[in-house]
Amino acid sequence: MTTPAVLDLACALIACPSVTPADGGALDLIRARLLPLGFSCEAIDRNETRNLWARRGNARPVFCFAGHVDVVPPGPLSAWTSPPFSPALRDGFLYGRGAADMKASLAAMLAAAENFINAHPEHPGSIAFLVTSDEEGDAEDGTRAVVETLQARGETIDCCIVGEPTSLARLGDTVKNGRRGSLSGRLTVKGIQSHIAYPEKGRNPIHALAPALAELTATAWDAGDEYFPPTSWQVSNIHAGVGANNVIPAFAEIRFNFRFSAASKPEDLQRRLADILDRHGLEYELEWTLGARPFLTPRGELAAALCQSIREETGLTPEFSTTGGTSDGRFIAAICPQLLEFGPENATSHQIDERVALDCLPTLARIYERALERMLLG
Repeated sequence: MTTPAVLDLACALIACPSVTPADGGALDLIRARLLPLGFSCEAIDRNETRNLWARRGNARPVFCFAGHVDVVPPGPLSAWTSPPFSPALRDGFLYGRGAADMKASLAAMLAAAENFINAHPEHPGSIAFLVTSDEEGDAEDGTRAVVETLQARGETIDCCIVGEPTSLARLGDTVKNGRRGSLSGRLTVKGIQSHIAYPEKGRNPIHALAPALAELTATAWDAGDEYFPPTSWQVSNIHAGVGANNVIPAFAEIRFNFRFSAASKPEDLQRRLADILDRHGLEYELEWTLGARPFLTPRGELAAALCQSIREETGLTPEFSTTGGTSDGRFIAAICPQLLEFGPENATSHQIDERVALDCLPTLARIYERALERMLLG
């Protein structure tokens, strides 16, 4: 596989102005590459989001490449060395919005599938692509919609690689084999508004909240496990007061988030937090939003196949990690028992002058192809 083959694909994808939830023509480009290879391509769109489910073959196992074409906004164009949707080659890197997250991975996946099918046109099993334009946004109408459609039809995926940029210092040093759950809350502590010179006539909700907040920040929610770090609880916003310097506020509001491991259930975290608030005698309202449940793929067939492929191409033995934010893997895991995330270095994702190393492109494609060979050919 030559560098230009993968590079041309990556450049073509970067040139699509796909700021979430727009796909900028990227899904049409991918469809056009898959149709001649014998894939059946289905649009599973919802609201403003375009999604592609493509499959070649009807047998199991079903090996799926998954990813997203949408990108975050580029920010001030004047800050970019070259226009964000005009792919540029400089100093051994490919520059452009989405280069790392995750158009390089999609290009490598397409190139891997093309190469594999050309070499094994009658391969056993099935190859699938699940690609969305709603990962960087609300993620309500993207991969979630495709998975719900597949579930309704009784379709499953046996193994999946999501092309998130997981590598840290070098391509191949890190594979994500799971992600933590995300549980957000909005706590409103009620007080009694009054003149600040007459505190006996009011009740300051900030003062009432402070001891409980100290206990919450000091609480060890769990110890994690072999794959997950301990659950963390962090406050993201605090609001109270009317803006005047002489008024005790009527309420204090905090917004917070648990990033929780498989060692904790969201229902238990909710209960434990409420117990702390009750113990401090607070009058409060509490609203919860479960953004994601944790998922994990233990060491097994797919992990062995991907790790061996990485070692052959890079000489590295990757570390497994479950750190970072949420990903669309949380939806796919509902119909897929083996799911890993692997892609290029994550150093510049979402940044000005986002880039990916040119020499990683063909290597990444070969890794994906070797993993596909091992899972379908044995």
